Amino acid sequence: MSMKRRFSACALAISVAMASQSSFAVESPSLPADAPAEQTIGQLEQVFAFHDAMPTGVTVTNNGRIFVNYPKWGDDVAFTVGEIREGRVFPYPDADFNREDPNDPANGLISVQSVVADGKGNVWLLDTAAPGFAVPKAGGAKLVAVDLASNKVVKTLVFPDNVMLAGTYVNDMRFDFRVGKEGTVYVTDSSISGPGAIIVMDIASGNAMRRLSGARSTSPDPDFIPVVEGQQALITRRPDGEPKTLTVASDGIALSADGKTLYFSPLSSRHLYSVSTALLRDPNVSDAQLAAAVKDLGEKGASDGLEADAHGAVYAGDYEHNSIRKRLTDGSWQTLVHDPRVLWPDTLSIGPDGYLYFIANQLQRQAGFHAGKDQREKPYSLLRVKIDAAPAPTH
Repeated sequence: MSMKRRFSACALAISVAMASQSSFAVESPSLPADAPAEQTIGQLEQVFAFHDAMPTGVTVTNNGRIFVNYPKWGDDVAFTVGEIREGRVFPYPDADFNREDPNDPANGLISVQSVVADGKGNVWLLDTAAPGFAVPKAGGAKLVAVDLASNKVVKTLVFPDNVMLAGTYVNDMRFDFRVGKEGTVYVTDSSISGPGAIIVMDIASGNAMRRLSGARSTSPDPDFIPVVEGQQALITRRPDGEPKTLTVASDGIALSADGKTLYFSPLSSRHLYSVSTALLRDPNVSDAQLAAAVKDLGEKGASDGLEADAHGAVYAGDYEHNSIRKRLTDGSWQTLVHDPRVLWPDTLSIGPDGYLYFIANQLQRQAGFHAGKDQREKPYSLLRVKIDAAPAPTH
């Protein structure tokens, strides 16, 4: 192990130990009284317990810092991005930047859905500018890079109008600094009221393209009915009061170790898809040609977050079965984690210590899916499981 690698692993061990002093292992939500006993798989560790707003995203930097985010979906969100340290969550980069600027939507965070450390010294914040899945505020949906050394904002990229629709909900992102002057970022649009898509943005110029918009691979599976905790999940109401299932488009995203393949999946689907990133970036490839090039890699379970490691494996949550699954390079799947504490595994992140970190946030228990009654039981959890793999490189 290199000295740099040793330092990163030690830093993360210290970070986890500090975060865990007041919240390790014993704090977890209760399960239904009639929940069947099941065999657990994997050695789970609780890194942190959240007793306030519900988090969705997590990222672990290459020197062991841990960041999380809280979208504004109805909870009392004091700040939309935070850093876990000293056994607490602190607003990041500071409290002021976590306040919306009514005069300039690009300045200040509105509602962040995802945080991703880029492996090059920055953590990026993906601001939907769409609290409660509303129409995004004009000029507010953006990518913000914060320098980890100074904790200062160093770049803001507002999504251009050509990729933003009324229903656009930018969800998750992956970076590749091997292509483009300053790199390229791939972002999922997980719209619940319009077409899903993959947004491809050039970091140097801020120019972006909307790809696979409304394609089968980025759209909810019309036959998909989620079942969580033994019952149909994500049930909402139509304007006429009749029940309907919330459908969410392209959500999870992962980039292969060589940067040549993008993996993605609608939340309302059990299928994993992949496509060549060279084709995604090429404006001369038509939408029809691109859609034809997408590969359906078969069923993986219903997932929110995805991740990839340096060895070519892909990881996926399986929120219907309280599980985390791993796709091997031969295309086969294995279950890494099956545990009743994994109530809706959301974002995944691989740390420098060989652990896969993920949020379990009971998303399916929100009041909007249960006739206004919030069935979530705090705390929500940041969990981890040993995978003995490094994150996929970005440069």
